[in-house]
Amino acid sequence: MAGGGTLITFPTLIWLGLNPVIANATNTVAVWPGTVGSIWGYRRELRTAPPRLFRLVAPSLAGGLLGAWLLRFTPVAVFSRLVPFLILFATLLFMAQEPVQRRLKTADAATHQSPRWLAGALLFQLAVAVYGGYFGAAIGLPMLAALSIIGLTNMHQMNALKVLLGGSINGIAVAYFIVNKMVYWPDVLVMAVGAIVGGVGGAGFARRLGGNAVRRIVIVIGWLLAVSFFIRR
Repeated sequence: MAGGGTLITFPTLIWLGLNPVIANATNTVAVWPGTVGSIWGYRRELRTAPPRLFRLVAPSLAGGLLGAWLLRFTPVAVFSRLVPFLILFATLLFMAQEPVQRRLKTADAATHQSPRWLAGALLFQLAVAVYGGYFGAAIGLPMLAALSIIGLTNMHQMNALKVLLGGSINGIAVAYFIVNKMVYWPDVLVMAVGAIVGGVGGAGFARRLGGNAVRRIVIVIGWLLAVSFFIRR
């Protein structure tokens, strides 16, 4: 409905007793299958996307793996101190998503397709991917902005590529977390069922409640969670 589910599910796992590192890994694994479904849903738009932009998959995989590696070797006490800042940062990105998307829709059609711009996009995507592999919330916004800067104006194609790149980032992180036994599977299975039910029922509920109302609810929850974790520190 709004795209901010991680801002709710990740803190919930912590409150249920998981340490923050395991909660983060578990959350990433639980929500990733939904991304695969989105990639399939955008398959037509992906077929028409400029082939050069698929090069962004490489830094997505490399950065996602590096971020997951950094998470594994971050002491739990250190990551616990980072949690409120990560939630606050993700909430701010989530708040900016809608106005930025409106701006991208009305942006000048001038494109930046030189090799220099593409190289810059590759480096930027690598940085986004490291953050995504490490925490993962609200990574769609900087990717949309980058795709606009390097020349895309079709929002459907941009969203399709965003889903593909985000799926690559989280997919490699999921594999790393599973191999290194960082996942609490009972919670993954429960969340997966919830995600399926939410995905099926979310569209109809969103039409009744309204997407803007849902966004406001997620933003308020994000702020409350950030404040609560700052207080807990």
